[in-house]
Amino acid sequence: MTVAVVGAGLAGLRTAEAMRQQGYAGRIVLIGDEVHPPYSRPPLSKEVLRGDVEPDVAVLRSDDELAALDVERKTGMAATALRVADREVVLADGATVRYDDLVVATGSTPRTLPGVDAASVHLLRTLDDCLALRDALQADARVVVVGAGFIGLEVAASARARGCTVTVVDVLREPLARVLDPAIGAAVRRLHEEHGVTFRLGVGVDAVDQDAVRLSDGTTAPADVVVVGIGVRPTTSWLDDSGLTLDDGVVCDATLAAAPGVWAVGDVARWSPAPGAPTVRVEHWTNATEQPHIVARSIVSGEPEPFVTVPYFWSDQYDAKLQSLGTQTPPDETRVVIGALNEPKWVALVRAGDRLGGVVGMRSPGRVMKLRPLLAAGASWQDALDAVTG
Repeated sequence: MTVAVVGAGLAGLRTAEAMRQQGYAGRIVLIGDEVHPPYSRPPLSKEVLRGDVEPDVAVLRSDDELAALDVERKTGMAATALRVADREVVLADGATVRYDDLVVATGSTPRTLPGVDAASVHLLRTLDDCLALRDALQADARVVVVGAGFIGLEVAASARARGCTVTVVDVLREPLARVLDPAIGAAVRRLHEEHGVTFRLGVGVDAVDQDAVRLSDGTTAPADVVVVGIGVRPTTSWLDDSGLTLDDGVVCDATLAAAPGVWAVGDVARWSPAPGAPTVRVEHWTNATEQPHIVARSIVSGEPEPFVTVPYFWSDQYDAKLQSLGTQTPPDETRVVIGALNEPKWVALVRAGDRLGGVVGMRSPGRVMKLRPLLAAGASWQDALDAVTG
């Protein structure tokens, strides 16, 4: 018996580990296009990028630990095609890997600015991206971050820590407005402004010149370094002719099964959380750690089970931890129930109809996580308010 895992990042490694934890004694093949051993991505926009720690801090398992896992690793070798009927993965060198079960864990790829390929432009996804960007973030460098999402804001904070001048550009009117209430985005913007970051919001990028970024309102932002953080797309191009259903990810059922013997986990998985419910895709670290355990149990037991979770993510910016539980968009109401958005610490509840839809908090980790059981239980909005204020 062979389980092939395509994608040697966090989700792929956790899948291999979960298979062993479930008692699977067969062959596991871990396929990845990077030459590095599996590593964690969150430090790449923070402590590794700042230069506070060495890159090996991000490595998830030592060579001895990987050897003990008894996994056949094919690193530096991308998968290029999948033959579902033959249960074969085709590799870049033309070789094939036959499998009994396949787990797709290829993650996502950063989006780029159309027509922009200047040498000063950086993306941040891989360890090599991080090290190249860190070299460029010299003291007094003028940095323009395109995209005021979580990665862009974390890069902005890290660049300020390295002594750079930072401007953040986004087409939306507030940071994080794609995923959080604009009032919360405004609070995060103020945090960055207090640390010297300049924002250019409601404008796009027309071009990147040698020493400036040309914006859609006719103005420019001086730039020695440009970092593009405008989101990601699932890495599925190698599956285009596979026959799997692809729609902003690998479409799965509630058990994360995409086809007989084919499963997906992590950023690339789009699944239905309940029969008849719209499919969702979640790009969070916790998702990549939880889904592999469900899939491993389903493979080993032969009895697939649905994946049920409360989405959770966090972002560290300066001395502040921003946390989010549940689903934040589109909110029917966002109500601050502890503190205020102009204070250092606060917690807000998000209403979805008559239910609690989400929780967001700044510098309040204990209070945020105590509310997770309410979300898991499908608590009503009134019950949630009573739990916090009662």
